Amino acid sequence: MRLEFLKNLKSEEVLAKDVIGENGEIFLKAGSKISRNQAQKLARYNIFMVYVEDERFSDISNIKDLAEVKKVTLEIIPNLFNDLLEGDRRNLKKSLNMVEELVEDIVNQNSININLYEVKAYDNYTYIHCVDTSVISIYLGNCLGLSKLEIKELGVSAILHDIGKIEIPNEIINKESGLTENEFELIKRHPIYGKEILEKSGLFSERIVNGVLHHHERVDGKGYPYGLEGDSICDYGKIITVSDVFTAVSANRSYRKKFDPKEAYELILSGMGNRFDRKIVEKFRESFAIYPLGCCVRLSNGVEGYVIKQNKSLPDRPVIRVVYDSITKMPIQFYEVDLMKKLSLTIEAVVE
Repeated sequence: MRLEFLKNLKSEEVLAKDVIGENGEIFLKAGSKISRNQAQKLARYNIFMVYVEDERFSDISNIKDLAEVKKVTLEIIPNLFNDLLEGDRRNLKKSLNMVEELVEDIVNQNSININLYEVKAYDNYTYIHCVDTSVISIYLGNCLGLSKLEIKELGVSAILHDIGKIEIPNEIINKESGLTENEFELIKRHPIYGKEILEKSGLFSERIVNGVLHHHERVDGKGYPYGLEGDSICDYGKIITVSDVFTAVSANRSYRKKFDPKEAYELILSGMGNRFDRKIVEKFRESFAIYPLGCCVRLSNGVEGYVIKQNKSLPDRPVIRVVYDSITKMPIQFYEVDLMKKLSLTIEAVVE
């Protein structure tokens, strides 16, 4: 299969994967043909790319992507938030058990295609941001060698990391102009509010609570709410802050447009050792891909091809399969370019 922008689809191509909406609903099932009219409808729901069948890329057909994980998580998280805020301990325990089952599934599915290009923005920003932050944190925690218990705790902490924002007026959270000093001081209290909400429930470990409390601290001591440095920041907090910043800048917000995934990735790397823990950023660099398997990219020599394999530690230098002439667009005998070996070439853009 290959990943294709809707506007580039040929007539009635066959979907290789379900098309999933922002709230986890399935718009179109895998195996169905997608018409031009259906493609236009999907675009109105901020869906711009789909996986379609292509025998030239049958070797990458069994990946499980972030969208599938989101679908399951988005069915859980609204109940989790509501039960927590209403103090419904019985239902809250059920929701937490479902989150833990999801974490275990992610840990067991080592083949999940975690790529940074598919972290998209939706109107339902709060839930999507929490889900993205949690999924990336879980996968990163697994790559760092955390135990299953620790990864489950990390996943719960990451899902709930912004719960304290419910204590802050929406007009401040979504303010398009710059915040006043007093408004920013209020924003800086949301990790404390989150800690208080979790402690009130009596269901969360100290490590989960501290992950929420520390997710805006920086290793150089310039974070908030307490200005903690280095090892004074808990491990969960260090992991969540990397995931939180990446997913936040990858989304459109009322006050700015989202970063390109490569720009967001480079922002994380630039914060290594000052904003973020060095070991965690190095593992982030090893573990995540910028360009999803099956997407079409243009190289610096003008050649266009599809990503078929990731190179560990070099997310901007995958293996590309070239299947057509970039000028005539006619099919050719395909060949592959490993950008880890062809250092003179770089990816210039995703072909839209």
